Amino acid sequence: MTSQRYIEPLVQESTPSIIADKLRQAISHGELRAGMQLGEAELARQLGVSRGPLREGLQRLTQEGLLVAIRNRGVFVIEMTPENVRDMYVARGAVERAAAAQIFLHEPSAAAEKLLFVIADMAAAAKSGDVSGVTEADITFHDLLVALARSPRLTRMHKTLLTETQMCIHALEQTYASLDVRVDEHRAIAEAFGAGDPALTDRLLVAHMDDAVERLSAANARVQSDPSPSVG
Repeated sequence: MTSQRYIEPLVQESTPSIIADKLRQAISHGELRAGMQLGEAELARQLGVSRGPLREGLQRLTQEGLLVAIRNRGVFVIEMTPENVRDMYVARGAVERAAAAQIFLHEPSAAAEKLLFVIADMAAAAKSGDVSGVTEADITFHDLLVALARSPRLTRMHKTLLTETQMCIHALEQTYASLDVRVDEHRAIAEAFGAGDPALTDRLLVAHMDDAVERLSAANARVQSDPSPSVG
């Protein structure tokens, strides 16, 4: 009986995989908006591919939960409903709080320094009114926080949430009256690591996540109550 061989020549990344990655990035950055219907013909034209590999790419994102296929209607980007937002932040909170706890087993002061370096970029972007720059620093902050836990499994888990996290963080942009509020929230978390206070860090992370859920839920409620027609 011949055993399965795992060490074999590498196969180049498939076209469906590349398509899925491109669409994932477009979703995470809002180019393909939450709730938007995706037309196969137009997407195939824009990407310069045939419909076969495009459908495979769409199927991969459907399996990941980023797209939803509705019978006799088509394929849509998931909507940031209150239920989806709450569930996503439950998962994010579990990963990031566990990551924070692991950081305190290693070098929390060093972690604080690295996180505050990101905060400096965020503060500079806020000062110049660069909303996109603040958002990118926000995403970098949370990626770094998980990476600093030195846990490959937490990092992998966080990666599966990355696109939805980016969708939510981009959606949060318009919910703050001042960019300084975002900077202050993240600075407080970083400084709690520097203070060597795991309980405070955990409370601040929970408050940060809860605040995001409340803001996104309120924004969603305003959209639902707006009688003006949506732009497709």
